[in-house]
Parts: sequence; structure tokens; C-alpha cells
Amino acid sequence: MQTIHPDVESIILDEDTIKGISARLGAEISADYADKNPLLVAVLRGAVVFMADLMRSITVPISIDFMATSSYGNSTTSSGSVRILKDLETNIRDRHVIIAEDILDSGLTLSNLIGMLHSRGPASIEVCAFAVKDIDGYTPPVTPKYVGCHVPNKFIV
Repeated sequence: MQTIHPDVESIILDEDTIKGISARLGAEISADYADKNPLLVAVLRGAVVFMADLMRSITVPISIDFMATSSYGNSTTSSGSVRILKDLETNIRDRHVIIAEDILDSGLTLSNLIGMLHSRGPASIEVCAFAVKDIDGYTPPVTPKYVGCHVPNKFIV
């Protein structure tokens, strides 16, 4: 029996399910980008663990890079306005970019980030989200091409 931390109400996805999701997403990306050498981008820090799992599941050549952004300011909810704290080191002109997102909720920050990256002339930008929060009556402004699973609108760790 798995021990749950006292701050955790319940386990939504167990370890085997998480591994299966990463493997499936990696296989989908590998099939779609067989001859394209995509750039996999994680926005620090939330998506790092997911990106590590994902890149181990991708069987085609890829490159990786990282960004750090701030959209929360002094709040606990996203303003959607993006301030870049660490930019990409890779020139993305004519590159196929896949943004690895851990949990897509409002999508406001990601939407602004995608707009910013489009101005740099990539061949394509897609989103691979490990989880999408199901928020009643709300449709995020970003539709990921790759979705691992859907989760309830709760605080997820």
C-alpha cells in the first residue's frame, strides 16, 4: 500500500499511469516528427519532470531547451501577461517547436508565450500537455496537439 503525504487528499494518477501517459505521448511525437528533429521546450520549473519523462519516451532525434517566465506577480493566479526570466538559447527560426506543459489550466500564459515564440519564425509550434484541467464552462485559449489526460479542477501536485 502506498503511503500518502498528509497534505495530499488523494492520488489521481499512480506511477504506472504516469509512465504509460509519457510513453504514449512520446510514441505519438516520434511518429509525427520522424525526420524533423524537433525542439522540445520546457517552461521552468513546472514542466521539467514531465519533459524528462517525455524525452526518454521519444525515439527520434530531438533537441531541448528551457525558458523561465513569470505571469503571477504577487498573486496566486495567472495574469496571462508573460515576463521572460530566462529565454531560449536556441534559435527557433524554421524549427519545429514542441512546448512540454505539465498541467494546462487557464492557458493564458501559454497562449501569450506561443504568440511571442511565433514572432521568431518557427516552422511550427505545438503543445504537449501532460494533463488538462477540466474547468466547467471554460475553454482554454490553447488546444494542445498532444494531451496525456484530463484532471479535475483541483490543486494538483
